[in-house]
Amino acid sequence: MNVQVRYYSRSGNTKKLADVIAETAGCKAEQIPAPVSGKADILFLGASVYWGGISSEVKEYIQSLDKDKIGKVVVFSTSALAERAFPQIQKKLQSRGILVESRNFYCRGEFTALHRGRPNREDLDDAGKFAAEIIAELQ
Repeated sequence: MNVQVRYYSRSGNTKKLADVIAETAGCKAEQIPAPVSGKADILFLGASVYWGGISSEVKEYIQSLDKDKIGKVVVFSTSALAERAFPQIQKKLQSRGILVESRNFYCRGEFTALHRGRPNREDLDDAGKFAAEIIAELQ
């Protein structure tokens, strides 16, 4: 099974999740705009919510994805204030005809004085468990 991890992170919060998910999957986490190489059975896609929306970099990346090279996208995200990025990312992926896993992983991320130390060890452990469950079920 070919599992790939791509993410966009300004503060490093989402990168922490991406690294744990990639370690669990036995692959390398690569920052957007790294393209999907070959056919990915599972693409874990990570992002954050900035000022109520996902970044233009994530939107552009989704537009660049080839639906024939991706079996399913699994979304993970962080944010300090806004809701998770999943609904926005799901809508954009589905409009491109890309299959999206209905479950997603989300945790708070540190921003200035808010949510200090997040994602923390428990968040990272939970992200690894989430990735392992998804991979086991989709094999």
